Amino acid sequence: MPTATANEAADAATAAPAEVARPQGPERVILAFGDSLYAGYGLGRGQSLPDAIQARLRQGGINATVVNAGVSGDTTAAGRERLAFVLDQQKRVPDLVMLGLGGNDVLRQISPAETRANMTAMLDDLKRRRLPVLLTGMRAPPNLGPDYVAAFDAIWPDLAKRDGDQLYPFILDGVIGNPALMQADRVHPNVQGVNRIADRLAPLVEQALPPAR
Repeated sequence: MPTATANEAADAATAAPAEVARPQGPERVILAFGDSLYAGYGLGRGQSLPDAIQARLRQGGINATVVNAGVSGDTTAAGRERLAFVLDQQKRVPDLVMLGLGGNDVLRQISPAETRANMTAMLDDLKRRRLPVLLTGMRAPPNLGPDYVAAFDAIWPDLAKRDGDQLYPFILDGVIGNPALMQADRVHPNVQGVNRIADRLAPLVEQALPPAR
């Protein structure tokens, strides 16, 4: 049996990977507006959740650009203060806004009524601008008591139902509580956790995208 030459072996080693769908059509811009769970706290460059979602959409043939507007430490109040400025600074109107805030509210035990008011105000602004929204929800830990948990956890389903927005009920679903998927702080997902979330969330992002303009 003939033996491969060194050049042939090198060619085989550098062969192109299996083909994936090439992004096609007009560029679809998605604004990911949120806190550290979007910003990519504790992760390397290109490892954030918006990066992972963009990669999956492009692998699926969608010419998507996901703009990361996550700021670590942002509460819903801080997000409310900066939302209009961020929207006005975009190069063009986004096709979809992913809105993911609330984690820092629960860490600080901010009143659910205040969180609801801030989320409502942001959604009202997005509605005035006629921007489709995908909400990524947050949930409170049970140690904060049943009254707080019930009031807090209801915010995202209520608002999604009110406006008819797409909802991913809990951004850390299937990740939090699993040490293999979380950073040492037990609050933020590691790379594997981000990929788990992106696998579940990217199809909803695709569904939420309106027809190309």
